[in-house]
Amino acid sequence: MGTPLIKSEGMDAIRVIKKNFPNRTVLADMKTMDTGAIEVEMAAKAGADVVIILGGADDATILDAIRSAHKYGVRIMADLIAISEPVKRAKELEALGVDYINVHIGIDQQMMGMDPIHTLEEISEEVSIQIAAAGGLDAELSARAVQAGAGIVIVGGHIARSDNVTAAAKLVRQSVDAPESVVIREKGNLDEEIRELLRTVSTPNISDAIHRKGAMKGIRPLVKGKKMVGTAVTVQTFAGDWAKPVEAIDVAKAGDVLVIYNGSSDVAPWGGLATYSCLNKGIAGVVIDGAARDFEDIDEIKLPVFAKNVVPNAGDPKGFGEINAEITCGNQTVKPGDYIVGDDNGVVVIPKERAYEIARRAKEVNKTEQRLYDEIKRGGTLSELLEIKKWEKR
Repeated sequence: MGTPLIKSEGMDAIRVIKKNFPNRTVLADMKTMDTGAIEVEMAAKAGADVVIILGGADDATILDAIRSAHKYGVRIMADLIAISEPVKRAKELEALGVDYINVHIGIDQQMMGMDPIHTLEEISEEVSIQIAAAGGLDAELSARAVQAGAGIVIVGGHIARSDNVTAAAKLVRQSVDAPESVVIREKGNLDEEIRELLRTVSTPNISDAIHRKGAMKGIRPLVKGKKMVGTAVTVQTFAGDWAKPVEAIDVAKAGDVLVIYNGSSDVAPWGGLATYSCLNKGIAGVVIDGAARDFEDIDEIKLPVFAKNVVPNAGDPKGFGEINAEITCGNQTVKPGDYIVGDDNGVVVIPKERAYEIARRAKEVNKTEQRLYDEIKRGGTLSELLEIKKWEKR
């Protein structure tokens, strides 16, 4: 029983699960930090068999929770989420008398690329009580967790956000039972992983992941149905001056996106010849805060180009401006190396220092949306599924 469920529905959530699954072990993730005895009693009386308290709680709280657990016949699992010295604390918790240690990577930590495997390996060598693993586990990571010493694997989001929860749960179960049979994929470098994640999500997914920020205003795709993912090479120029935009093609590397501020939507710094030149460099796309021309040529070339307007007239190559400086494009600040994603909805900019985190969060948004689509196909409505009336702001 996860903490958000318990916070949402209270002890009744535990009661309902215990009533429907009387012969199953019910673990209540209370995340207790204080009043250990009281919260353990509440969970135990509701039907929990194991109660999770926070390993970072004071020793007095943990000891009182253990006494309460002994009184009501339940077990205590201590959660190491956000503990700075997890191995040291695990040994202390074992000495205090907890029944289990939970090596848990929180959702926000997962978004930064953390997983529990390395810490599991270290702790399994130092304690003799049973160890659980939690935090971003899928079938592959579950297998790795077992191999690293976990006797209990806690999987939430990977199953709950799946479009087929039964199949997802079975796959995890198989991985736990036969971890040696699971193929462990080798991770690419961080940039490759970020790009791969961003290719699987939409710009609305990304906007949701960064709290409705990052979307460029007034910039639309000239070529429909083409996804663009890349890192920014920025260009500051002036109305119709196409010298720096064209020079930036030679500066850019394969997989880059040219992001151009032009200062006018009536004179184009970009056209068909420049677009065709990008193909030779493997450039991923072009974004223009301004106009483009040669629409028919750009549409035939099929390189993703995004602009505010399409006009027939170009300016002159005067050479004013700068390449790879911080610019504003579509009312968004863009720095060289920021990740740029474009699709039929528009363009979003992702700060490079948060790119992996935001890509992971966008993927979670995407999973949730896919699950909702599947439930709507089965006959539900969005309002019913999200319980809008219950959760709307009062």
